[in-house]
Amino acid sequence: MFFLLVGILFVAACNASEAEEKSQLSQIVDDGVIRVGTTGDYKPFTYLNLDTGEFEGSDIDAAKMLAEDLGVEVEFVETSWPTLMEDLLDDKFDIGMGGITRTLERQKTAHLSKPYLDFGKAAIIRKEDQDRFQSVEDMNQPDVRVGVNPGGTNEEFVLAYLGDADITVMENNLEIPGKVAEGEFDVMITDSVEAVLYAKEDGRLFPAFENDTLTNSQMGYLMRRGETDFHHWVDLWIDEMKLNDSFEKLEDEWM
Repeated sequence: MFFLLVGILFVAACNASEAEEKSQLSQIVDDGVIRVGTTGDYKPFTYLNLDTGEFEGSDIDAAKMLAEDLGVEVEFVETSWPTLMEDLLDDKFDIGMGGITRTLERQKTAHLSKPYLDFGKAAIIRKEDQDRFQSVEDMNQPDVRVGVNPGGTNEEFVLAYLGDADITVMENNLEIPGKVAEGEFDVMITDSVEAVLYAKEDGRLFPAFENDTLTNSQMGYLMRRGETDFHHWVDLWIDEMKLNDSFEKLEDEWM
């Protein structure tokens, strides 16, 4: 009886140890689903279509391709820029996708993948204001009305460089370009890809600093620290996507 009990305890301990040591990558494969956190407010990367209730965009399609290559289903989890890091650390999703800028600050508490897109900050303005806004100094004036979404690198840039302007923080990033076109705001700071997209969608708008961007940055995917197997798999997947020009094809499709 004693030896039987010892054997049972040994097996239980081994099973518990094995469960504790299971990597995130193995867990995702075993569960058959990967949870992708995305904001749904950042075209062309991620957009929550209110008519269909479905997420759309280039990074949404990329997430579906990632899940397919993993051999699992994809589950999209809505998050926001102010709560992106908190939701990741609270294990609400496995990976954040949707136009996330690689920054040293984010790398302090999470892990960012290899870059998949180079870009920079630009400004959405009205076409008629092209001569008015030729530099950061032109935008950093008390009579310039700037609309910005909270919690991301757009707001960081605005607070750092446009502190003298009349700044309004808008919770819904998707509403700001329209307010620029209508004249409620003069400037929206955003990433160059988004600036070009909105200018194509609305002929009243112009993507200022598109070619000579205000910053130079890269986008990547956000994961929790310490899961090296998962990190390595995602990085290799990004390399494969680049070799096949898949990111370029997605950008062409959604732009």
